[in-house]
Amino acid sequence: MSQAIHERFVSIAEGLSTELAEAMIRGGPVEFNVDDSQPLAERLCRSVAGQQLSVKAAQAIWHRVLAAAGETPLADFFVEANGEALRACGLSMAKTRAICAIAEQARLGELEAEVLRPLDHAERSRRLTALWGVGQWTADMISIFYYGNEDVWPDGDVAARKTLTRLTSPRRKTIRTAARFAPHRSWLALYLWRHVDAPPL
Repeated sequence: MSQAIHERFVSIAEGLSTELAEAMIRGGPVEFNVDDSQPLAERLCRSVAGQQLSVKAAQAIWHRVLAAAGETPLADFFVEANGEALRACGLSMAKTRAICAIAEQARLGELEAEVLRPLDHAERSRRLTALWGVGQWTADMISIFYYGNEDVWPDGDVAARKTLTRLTSPRRKTIRTAARFAPHRSWLALYLWRHVDAPPL
């Protein structure tokens, strides 16, 4: 499937921008990896913890969180009483509050992964962003990487948006450009993220 999508994407990109088409051709097909092995609440908490941080910084903070929790399940560790310990791991006060709020909902049985699975992205986003501290970016990441939704364009992701602008045109709205790649806009984001991480020629 990735090869068929790759060929379609290159064809679309050639009609938009030589730079975008060349970037896709140079990198080859991407892989769409989905992982829903963790509880949804835990994945949400990790996503919130990593907001507006580099991958390396986010990983370092999360490792410290896991070490601080020790043998305590994360859903039980993420409580206001442990706020100081969480902030010592590198979490801001706002992120600490958000993570504790998410865990509280999980303890109440309000964050069951299978309840959200059959929903479309818009409705799932509506429910997730109703949680304090969970924004559209986090909802997009959950839909893409946890639920495997293939047609999410995360316009709030700075790396994806700026890379698409740079490889096409600053005069064209990225949402309009991404729409050309429906119903596989999540794949477009994967191509752009890979391009950002690729070593320069």
